[in-house]
Amino acid sequence: MGDVVQIEKHGDVAVITLDNPPVNALGIAVRRGIMGALDEVEGDADVKAVVLIGKGRGFCGGADIREFGRPREEPILGQVINRIEAMDKPVIAAIHGMAVGGGCEVPLGCHYRVADGTAQIGLPEVKLGLIPGAGGTQRLPRLIGLKPAIDIIVSGEYVGSEKAKALGLVDEIIEGDLLDGALGFANQLIADGKGPRRIRDMTPDATGADEIFEKSRATAARRMRGLIAPQRCIDSVQNALNLPIDEGLQKEREYFSELEVSDQSKALRHLFFAEREAHRIPGVPKDTATRPIKTSAVIGCGTMGRGIAMSLANGGVPVTVLEVDQQALDRGLVMTRDTYAGSVSRGSIKQADMDARLALISGTTSYDDIANADIVIEAVFEEMELKKTLFAKLDEVCKQGAILATNTSSLDVNEIAAATSRPQDVIGTHFFSPANVMKLMENVRGDKTAPDVIATVMKLSKDINKVGVMVGVCNGFVGNRMLYAYRSQAEFLLEEGALPQQVDKVISDFGFPMGPFTMGDLAGLDVGYLVRQHRREIEPPTHRESYIGDRIVEMGRHGQKNRKGWYLYEEGSRTPVPDPEIEELIVGISRELGIERRSVTDQELLERCIYPLINEGAKIFGEGIAIRPSDIDLIWIYGYGFPRGKGGPMFYADLVGTRAVYETMKNLYEEHGEMLRPAPLLEELAKAGKSFAELQAETKIG
Repeated sequence: MGDVVQIEKHGDVAVITLDNPPVNALGIAVRRGIMGALDEVEGDADVKAVVLIGKGRGFCGGADIREFGRPREEPILGQVINRIEAMDKPVIAAIHGMAVGGGCEVPLGCHYRVADGTAQIGLPEVKLGLIPGAGGTQRLPRLIGLKPAIDIIVSGEYVGSEKAKALGLVDEIIEGDLLDGALGFANQLIADGKGPRRIRDMTPDATGADEIFEKSRATAARRMRGLIAPQRCIDSVQNALNLPIDEGLQKEREYFSELEVSDQSKALRHLFFAEREAHRIPGVPKDTATRPIKTSAVIGCGTMGRGIAMSLANGGVPVTVLEVDQQALDRGLVMTRDTYAGSVSRGSIKQADMDARLALISGTTSYDDIANADIVIEAVFEEMELKKTLFAKLDEVCKQGAILATNTSSLDVNEIAAATSRPQDVIGTHFFSPANVMKLMENVRGDKTAPDVIATVMKLSKDINKVGVMVGVCNGFVGNRMLYAYRSQAEFLLEEGALPQQVDKVISDFGFPMGPFTMGDLAGLDVGYLVRQHRREIEPPTHRESYIGDRIVEMGRHGQKNRKGWYLYEEGSRTPVPDPEIEELIVGISRELGIERRSVTDQELLERCIYPLINEGAKIFGEGIAIRPSDIDLIWIYGYGFPRGKGGPMFYADLVGTRAVYETMKNLYEEHGEMLRPAPLLEELAKAGKSFAELQAETKIG
């Protein structure tokens, strides 16, 4: 067994302890250890019951993900669980902390389950493009019913001990010491003469099954559009109803094997590792001390400021919101309350949560009230002089050691920092709208940003449930610089012969939540218009630009907010309706530009939008703005809705092949000019027959 699985006898009860830090992952050594322990206790006539428990911070974090894609060594997890289930002495799983994935399936193979108040139980495999592969889809519906099982398996979310008890997933919640409670439970079973109770012998309740499966499939298709694994999860649960358990287990394993080699699962596993890798920052050692963030402030109570304040409060950080006048502040705080109230009415949070979060948000019109904040995040209009004036003021009033953060989406963080006497304390924290919903924080390090400021902001990202990615300074940083490459080509395609509805359909079919023009209407066209006008005043464009979007705003069309933008919108509806007036405008602009309109195929449209996006990403990584290609993928997954099942633009480039992307870009460059010149790094990879993933592995940040 080795050190990773230990046996200790407590009277009539044998305790088998998993001890494989940090999460008791079920690697081959642990699997063999469990099998050996079961053999030992089964042959011991003095043992009347068995408790299986995890050492450390949780019961078991599941399979060792490093084994994915490799040949499995026996015993595989399913064999271990079958062995537990077949024991002729009752086996009790004692759960604390995480019991997820295989760490949930092991307790399902046990005959009884107890848990303490810290337990979090679930089957998150769907988030890696997989299904539970060791009996989860067969045993869970037999134990708790079809719909609750589907909800847990398809969402991949965890349930706490109270809900697990209500569902029948655990038999008893232990107060006090978990091992003592589990031993008491086991001794009571012995005293009552109760033997094994095997889930395989249970029959799922078929009441309303057809409706349950139909609704579950429709919901999964809507919420997880284009992903295979959620539907396979439902298929497998349906097998639990229709097939004997051994046949269902066999089909489950077949589905798992099919998904494991799929591009979607590879993409989702890539993102899993990318999130962990993103916190490894050059020049910021892992043990860098962080600054305490006990209080915060946000400048501005508009849409973005409110969202940032809510994000901080949601993460338990007290926040003071500063506005220029009381009327604007009051309006913003009322809208904050209304947003939380909407979440309560939808059932996404409880009234107690709303009350607790609102209690962390206060407002002021005086800079004196934010002087002692540990971090101040400005969310004012995207105008350099305004931000520099503001940061000079913050430099005067904020305490030494406070982090001064800008929510700029494109401006030079170094220039903003230079307006202060402490550029080492200045950093970009680019939230995405609505900030209380969107997961991404594109954090921007300036040339003089201190390592502990970087470490603190990356930790804060995690603490407030955001995905933090650190990038360098350039116009638009990573996300918006790439967005420009993507959006500009979409608008050029309109000038050349496409229409908004064709572009949006192709991009939506590719897997984005919506196409660029529907997205523009949702965000509001007037904001982008003002930003473009301001930038053109500062720096006149030196390359091709499309002015269709400007002309639309000048017609008084601002998007969904006034029901006219690239599309028309009926009262109370968000469904875009193509507008002949816009088609007439586009055709007229093509005529003005002397462009003969042509038929644009869907494939050309897709490549023309997505490949320049990849190409810009290659430039950004080549310039050192992004630390690694997978960081770019995270930014586009969590900030811009790139389809998760395709892993982000750089991962998708590897799926397509860097040579194929390069050859297409070379042809586009020859046809359309400098804006589409292939990135030097893309050309280098294509000619060497290498991928971005291989390049990242070679340049791994230690």
